[in-house]
Amino acid sequence: MKILVVEDSRTQAEYLRHILEKEGYRVGMAPDGRAALEAVAADRPAVILTDIVMPEMDGYDLCRRIKQDTATSDIPVILVTHLSDPADVMRGLEAGADSFIIKPCEADLVRSRLESILGTADRAGSDGTDPGMEVFFAGRMYTLSAGRRQILNTLLSTYEIAVGKNVELQEAQERLNAVNRELQRAVADLERANDDLSQENAERRRVEKALSEANKKLQLMASITRHDLLNLLMAMNGYLELAAGSRDSDPETSWKFVSNAQDAVDRMTRTIRFAAEYQKIGVASPVWHEIRDVVERSRMYTPLGTVALENAVPAGVEIYADPLIEKVFVNLIENAVRYGETITAIRFSLEETGGVGRIVCEDNGVGVPEGEKEKIFAYGSGKNTGLGLFLAREVLAITGITIRETGSPDGGARFEIACPAEVIRIAAEREA
Repeated sequence: MKILVVEDSRTQAEYLRHILEKEGYRVGMAPDGRAALEAVAADRPAVILTDIVMPEMDGYDLCRRIKQDTATSDIPVILVTHLSDPADVMRGLEAGADSFIIKPCEADLVRSRLESILGTADRAGSDGTDPGMEVFFAGRMYTLSAGRRQILNTLLSTYEIAVGKNVELQEAQERLNAVNRELQRAVADLERANDDLSQENAERRRVEKALSEANKKLQLMASITRHDLLNLLMAMNGYLELAAGSRDSDPETSWKFVSNAQDAVDRMTRTIRFAAEYQKIGVASPVWHEIRDVVERSRMYTPLGTVALENAVPAGVEIYADPLIEKVFVNLIENAVRYGETITAIRFSLEETGGVGRIVCEDNGVGVPEGEKEKIFAYGSGKNTGLGLFLAREVLAITGITIRETGSPDGGARFEIACPAEVIRIAAEREA
């Protein structure tokens, strides 16, 4: 059985030939409509498969001529098209086409379409259908020369195509949904990575700023320490010279000068020890500390005796500070016990005002005189305690935290440690 393939694309024509010959058909080839008419006259085919878009004569004109010639009108014509417009179906029916095959052609579809057409005994016009039936579609009037059987075959073929395309569309939609889900997961992973990177960058900037501040403070302290030691050495040297000068004439005065020189040595020793404590500031990078835990650990370093210590700081609140932060709290507790005189209670709590968190250490001792509130933080104060409030302020300042005394002289001491928003947080925020 011969099938005539009319196709101006050599590649498409050979592809169809391969499909048809594999099914056992004899295949003829024509590059355009005029050549196809000559091929039909020379060797009548059982079915014609024709492309629509061709030079000289397109597939519609070829189909129309085949159907208008009584000698060939019963030859089934199958249009091979992309079927991108519903009007293509109407134009095919207008030309008398029997069916459609959609490009790119699939072997199973070609086989089933041929089997359907060849298995139909009735041809166009044999069922009594008016060959001049007019149909208005998409703003245009079409005169359909196809019979009811052709129309049915064509509509069934286009329906089959539509179903197939719908299945392909659903599969494509499922693949698209799967890709979209993967993309959403990738975006979520990227957002988490960006958040982690942002947090790391923010942490790095905080550390760099803190280390820079610590370095500046250490340089300042080194300069102050050198200045103090030079002054003490000069004083000691002067006392020793005076002692030597009066050693024979006035031994008692000479020993006073020696005693003064010894005091200078003691002061130098304290200065060096103080500098040793100070140089620890900023050695390690600041980290987050849970405030309540810091208070609990700090209370163990100072004998409280009869003094009661209340830790009212909520659990889970963290502060970003130098690792020496614990010594700040130790110093506050030591000072309260040592200088509170009438003290019986110390209380740590947390307050929030205007977006600033404040750690409060207050006691019921004698308090700090009004004129001494700022002096107690000055360099040189508290050296005998090992760290002193001067160093406490320096430790806190590494990450922008401040401390001041706000109590009333008769109501006990009250130290407020003010923490900017970026250095205090709830532990749950770290995990969010």
